[in-house]
Amino acid sequence: MTVDLFAGVPIRDLAVSTAWYERLLGGPPQFRPNGSEAVWELAEHRYLYVDVRPEHAGHAMQTVFVEDFDSRVAAIAARGLEPAARETYDNGVRKAIFHDPDGNEIGFGGAPA
Repeated sequence: MTVDLFAGVPIRDLAVSTAWYERLLGGPPQFRPNGSEAVWELAEHRYLYVDVRPEHAGHAMQTVFVEDFDSRVAAIAARGLEPAARETYDNGVRKAIFHDPDGNEIGFGGAPA
C-alpha cells in the first residue's frame, strides 16, 4: 500500500516562512503549486507544505520521525536554527521541537541513542 501524506502548516507570510523552512529542511521547496503555498518532499510520497492562512497560523503541530536524528538536528543547527525544546520519552524516543516564525511546532523524532 502506498501512503501519500501532505501535512499542512498555516502561515502568515510566504516569503518569511519559506526562508525559515529552507533552513529547517535544508533546501528550497520542491514546488510551489500556487501563489500561497510552498511544498517540500520529505520522503517519497510524503510532503510538508506551508499555506498562507493568517487566521490559522501558529496552531500546527507536526512531528517527522527520522532515522538520522542526531545528524539531522546537528545539520539544522549548522543552518542557524536551534530546537526550542528537546524531549526524551520513557521508551527512549527523542524529539527536538522547533517553532517557525508564526509559532507552529515542527518536531523531529528519533529512536533511542
